[in-house]
Parts: sequence; structure tokens; C-alpha cells
Amino acid sequence: MQRKAPPIRRLRPAHILPVSFLFAILTGTVLLLLPVSSADGTGAPLTTALFTATTSVCVTGLTVVETAAYWSPFGKAVIFLLIQAGGLGIVSCFALLMLLLRRRFSLSDRALLQDAFNLDTRTGVIAFLRRVFRGTLIVEGAGAILYSLCFIPEYGLRRGILLSVFTAVSAFCNAGIDLFGADSLAPYAGSLPVLAVTMALIVLGGLGFVVWFDMSDSLRHARQHRYPLRRAVGRLGEHTRLVLRLTFILIFSGAVFFFLCEHRNPETLGSLPLPAQLWGALFESVTLRTAGFSAFSQGKLSAPSSLAACLLMFIGGSPAGTAGGVKTVTCFFVLQNALSYIRGQKETVVYRRRVPDELMRRSAAILTVSLLAVLVLTALLLLAAPLSAADAFFEIVSACATVGLSRGVTPQLTTAGRLIVILAMYLGRIGPISMAVFFIHPAGREQKITHAAGRFFVG
Repeated sequence: MQRKAPPIRRLRPAHILPVSFLFAILTGTVLLLLPVSSADGTGAPLTTALFTATTSVCVTGLTVVETAAYWSPFGKAVIFLLIQAGGLGIVSCFALLMLLLRRRFSLSDRALLQDAFNLDTRTGVIAFLRRVFRGTLIVEGAGAILYSLCFIPEYGLRRGILLSVFTAVSAFCNAGIDLFGADSLAPYAGSLPVLAVTMALIVLGGLGFVVWFDMSDSLRHARQHRYPLRRAVGRLGEHTRLVLRLTFILIFSGAVFFFLCEHRNPETLGSLPLPAQLWGALFESVTLRTAGFSAFSQGKLSAPSSLAACLLMFIGGSPAGTAGGVKTVTCFFVLQNALSYIRGQKETVVYRRRVPDELMRRSAAILTVSLLAVLVLTALLLLAAPLSAADAFFEIVSACATVGLSRGVTPQLTTAGRLIVILAMYLGRIGPISMAVFFIHPAGREQKITHAAGRFFVG
């Protein structure tokens, strides 16, 4: 008699990913409820523990209590592990455990990893997984070493190392949770080394692992065959070139916009000298790409800057990385599809390559469902908490895009408001489209009927 597969094995990848994050959140909540997790030894309230576990696993960064003061060393260790697991993905961490235990990967395991990393093939997925963990360890380790050069002289050896490691992991995973206190990185607004290391880690995490390995392979090939760097750049895949171009455009256009809008605002950049203003504007543009660290109060931004911040948060980082948002490539494909239609082109072409129709449909679905989720959750938050429309919209966009920046309203949220933001963070980490597939798409059932064309009118 054939043995039945465990229930988790019978789930489809679209089901396992949401369930794995939910399991991690519940586990983290239980650990943070323990008296040993809070600094005063009395234990955290349920909503506080649930909110903190969710923001850690979903690498969001919104907090209802001050992380440095409220949680004990044990609680901070739990948060640290949740951030690392959430940034790389719960499924990826289980796969790493299987690698360490030398367990064999079945076809379903490989399919799950393919879906977790959003890859287009399961071939070589185990080798890809090994490179992900090796690259993550190298980048986070380098970031911690560079941070320690700044933090050890200021905080001493032990605390300086702890701050360096925690901040490096949080920055690379685009979590935005720190141990500096309520002001986050505001005391370092004029510190170029700290801001530069933080921005580098955020950008590297947001580029995506596919881009990492494509660039690494091209540079290694160029070194082995001794041809110029320009030729190595020309060998990059179309996805890598597109991600690099979009990242450059969004970061520097955002920095210019924030500088123009805020350089006379004494509550944000206006009180800083010109060089610090330039770095502050650049840091703001980078951290809005789902990182969540702040060098000044987001509640003091001008109205144009707040709107631009929401747009950058909603777009987020790039696919197959640690960043959130609907992703740069997704938004680009939706925009490019509209331009192709306006120009009368039958295909959407990027770098002389046709974008598959299925990819265009998926991009449109992700953007539509994500925008709908933001609007619905904003309306619910306005009903549940006494907030202005601007504050509620900023909070929900930040939660859904797993950014973690706030206009200072998160600690004042009601219980209902906290639960809505928790839902927004969870949806933002797994993707609203994944949740829609979880409840709507039937397993193993494909549409086999072609219907006659109907007469409809749009526009």
C-alpha cells in the first residue's frame, strides 16, 4: 500500500508559501509572549507580540514599541532570527536545513524553491540556493565589519559588534528595524560612512539574486578571457540590464526630487549643511525602496514629498531579492504595455526581446490586486483609527510594500488598527496576488474551453 504524503507535501507551492510565513509569525509571537522576551520580565501583550513578529518576519520595520528599550536580549535575538528568516524566505531557510542535513530534494521541493525565488526554471535551483546563502553571508559580514569601524569606537566592543551585526542583517534584508532608539538613524544624518554602508546593503538586497549572479558570472568570464569591462556589461542578460537601469533612474530621480522639495524645510533637510542635504536626499530615496530606516521624521515631509514617497514605496525593489513592493520590473512592464498599445505595436519589446504575454498578464494582475489591497486597507484603517487620510494611506502603503517608514502614527494605533496593519504587512510579504491564488485558483484545473468573442467597449 502506497504511503500518503504529509499534508504539507500535498499543498501546492502557491499554498505553502503563505502558510510558511504564517507559521513563522505564530512561532515568533509565542516566543515574544514569553516573560523572558521583554525587558521588564512581565511579557508583552498579545497584539504587541503579534505585531512585532509580523513586522520582523515580513521584514517591514513598523513597530508599536521601541525595539531597543522594550525587548530583552532574548527578545532581540528572536527578532534578529525572524528578520533573517523572513528576508531570505521561510522556505529557503528550511531548504538550507535540508542541505546541512544532506537530505535529498524531490521534484516538488525544487518546484517550491523555484516559486519561492520567482525563477523561470527549476534547473539548477539547488546550486542557486547555495549561492544565495553564500552571497548573503559574505555581504552581511562585510556590512557588519564596515559598521563596526563606526560603532565600536562609539559604543564599545561588545555593544558595537551587536549593533553592527543586527543593523547589517536588517539593512540587507530591507527590514528597517534597528537598536538605536526612537530616532532610528537620525543621529547619523551627517555620517557619510554609516549612510553609505546602509545604502549599499539596501541596494544589494533590493537588486535581486538573479542580478547578483549574472553580474558575477559576467565579470568572472571577462577576467578569465581578459576582455574589457564594456564587453562584460554587454554580456549581461536583459533582465539584469533592465533592473540596473530602473534602479539607477528611481534612486537618483527620487534623490533630486527630495532635495528640491526638502532642502528649505528645517524639519527635514533644511537644517543640515549642503553636503549632508545631498546625502540625506539620496538616503531617503534609497530607504523608500522597502528598507525603512529614517534619517529624519517622515511626518515632517512636504505634501509633494509624501506623495513621491508613497509612489516609491509602492514600486519597491526588484524581483528575486529581499525587497518588497510590486517590484520595478512589474511596474515597467505595465507601463511599457500601455506605450506599446499607444504606438500600435503588437508586441512589447525590451532590449530587442519580446516580453511573453503571460508575463504581461501577471504584471497587470499584481499591480491591480496590490493597488486594490492598498485602497481597501486604507479605507478600513480610516474606519478603525482616528487618522488623517494622508497618514492612513502612508501607513498602509508602507505596510503593504514592507517598507516600515511611518509618519509617527504606528504606536498610537488602536487594536483594530494594528490588526489591519498586520494584515497589510502579511499580504505585502507574500503578495496580494498569492493570497488571491490561495483562495480562488483551484489546484490542477485549467481552462480548456475557448469562448466566442463578445462585443465590449472600453475607454
